[in-house]
Amino acid sequence: KVDYDVCSNYGNWLYSAGIGNDPRDNRKFNMIKQGLDYDGNGDYVRLWVPELQGVKGADVHSPWALSGAALSQAGVTLGDTYPQPVVTAPEWSRHINQRPQGPSPRPRGRRGPAPAPVQHRGIDFYFSRKKDV
Repeated sequence: KVDYDVCSNYGNWLYSAGIGNDPRDNRKFNMIKQGLDYDGNGDYVRLWVPELQGVKGADVHSPWALSGAALSQAGVTLGDTYPQPVVTAPEWSRHINQRPQGPSPRPRGRRGPAPAPVQHRGIDFYFSRKKDV
């Protein structure tokens, strides 16, 4: 079990599809921004999308925006080893080629000091052979 919660996942997929429970008009899920906020270095993407192993850092969230030289160096050929994007939303453009703003996101609207970091083993624990970490 890596990350599975039936209700949460179902709700997130609905929201991502634009049919979730959100009272705001024209609300869209910005995948590039979410990737930068919650997977700034792209480690999670590279774990589950091995075709992008050679793409460095946050660039993994928008490989179609990389130069031909950068794609070649990463061993990625758009349309061959990795698909071309089906759609690119205009609102993504301001986040493409940005760098993450710190190690972890802080929820919007929260006041007061940030909560103490939770100690956990992380995803690497489950996939490494060494379990005494």
